Amino acid sequence: MKLAFEKSSLNANTADAIAVFLHGDKSLFSSEIVALVRQLGVRIPAADRGDFTGKEGESMVLYVPHARQTRRYVLVGLGERKKLSLERYRRSGAVAAKCARSLKAESLAMFVPLVATEFQSVVSALAEGAFLALYKFDKYISKKSDSPPNLQTITVCAESSARVKQGIQAVRWTKTICEATYLARELANAPGNEIYPQTLAEAAKLSAERCGYTAKILDEREIKEAGMGGVLGVSQGSVHPPRFVILEYGKKQKRPVVLVGKGVTFDTGGISIKPSAGMAEMKMDMSGAAAVIGAFDAVARLKLPVHIVGLIPIVENMPSGSSIRPGDIIRHHNGKTSEVDNTDAEGRLILADALAFAEKFKPAAVIDLATLTGACVVALGHHASGMLGNDASLMTKLKRAGESTYERVWQLPLYDEYEKLIKSDVADVKNVGGRWAGTITAAWFLKKFIGSYKWVHLDIAGTAMLEEDGDYTQKGASGVGVRLLTEFLRRWK
Repeated sequence: MKLAFEKSSLNANTADAIAVFLHGDKSLFSSEIVALVRQLGVRIPAADRGDFTGKEGESMVLYVPHARQTRRYVLVGLGERKKLSLERYRRSGAVAAKCARSLKAESLAMFVPLVATEFQSVVSALAEGAFLALYKFDKYISKKSDSPPNLQTITVCAESSARVKQGIQAVRWTKTICEATYLARELANAPGNEIYPQTLAEAAKLSAERCGYTAKILDEREIKEAGMGGVLGVSQGSVHPPRFVILEYGKKQKRPVVLVGKGVTFDTGGISIKPSAGMAEMKMDMSGAAAVIGAFDAVARLKLPVHIVGLIPIVENMPSGSSIRPGDIIRHHNGKTSEVDNTDAEGRLILADALAFAEKFKPAAVIDLATLTGACVVALGHHASGMLGNDASLMTKLKRAGESTYERVWQLPLYDEYEKLIKSDVADVKNVGGRWAGTITAAWFLKKFIGSYKWVHLDIAGTAMLEEDGDYTQKGASGVGVRLLTEFLRRWK
């Protein structure tokens, strides 16, 4: 899909659909309608009668005769000006794009509101919402030859010549991040017979070759030599051998930020098998890995001045005669042992190896992302990721990035009292802590394997796998983490 910025006037634009954004404040709405009537030369009865008022999410299609054709103007409400935010602009861009798609338009022009402040940010938000709203995982659906074309071009427009350069920069930046988010969504939405350890590792390698960073893939033998008992243990029930991917971008004289992504390409639960209902969603249990690959894709293409390392342990958790069993004891990369009380708590077993391995890079910070616990979905639903860690400053920076991108995070405690819940009688630690505080005890397990570095764990179980469509997300994989990490790294010093 083409995403662009151009200087254009409302009357001169020839896109198949033209979006105009109007505020919901009565006085401002009235003046904006008057200005629109002057430009288009037609009355807007829907506004006169109160059928369209500019409230948030409201839309209306206006058909205006122009020379030899009738132009379609999509009026989109922004709501009250005092409640305006970048997120509301994103959602409004999504409304415009979905409306244009329903009209079977091939091109959409979106005009930046004249009273918009923070011009570049508003351009980015409109473009981001529109671009992300149009994503569909339809590669396995047979296309009919007479199917109408999808929306091909989105152009953000402004009438001011002075801001063209700013607009072009904003759209280029946004397109890169959206395409990286698309990549994460595609990887996570793909079925288990397409994405398994070998193919996910190859997807990371292809991104590295395309975008200009490095990717090293460790095979099963090399994983064994590295002493990664968690990765080996979880994968031993599958016909697909594990992989461990090491990504790197940036100048090595800087201490890196290490990003760790859980890569369970399909999770049956192993011997502690999951219920069959909803198990198909477990193809998305590698959403943390997808987010890390997507973030590297974006950061490298944007050429951000940072040094980052990515660590992605990749396994498939299957039940078989060779599967890991409840009661088994695993020795991890740092020599510590864990008792496997439940084979469905497998993500933390592979992350333990990756977090221990991260110490060798002498990181400035380590952030791991994982669809780790159903308990996090119970606690926070699908609107925020759980955040736990050992450094308040690092968590504050991630929270700011989350508020900016609306990939929000919410801190949960790691009090010492929770540690006793994962005490084992036969190993250094047990991989589950019982019924209570499941997200916290999972993070406490991970904490046992970190080195002497600043660390944050993001539980994205609720935000990565969605049960219904959102404003600019779709049922299935959201690609969460790509925009959050890119924004965090953009501000990193």
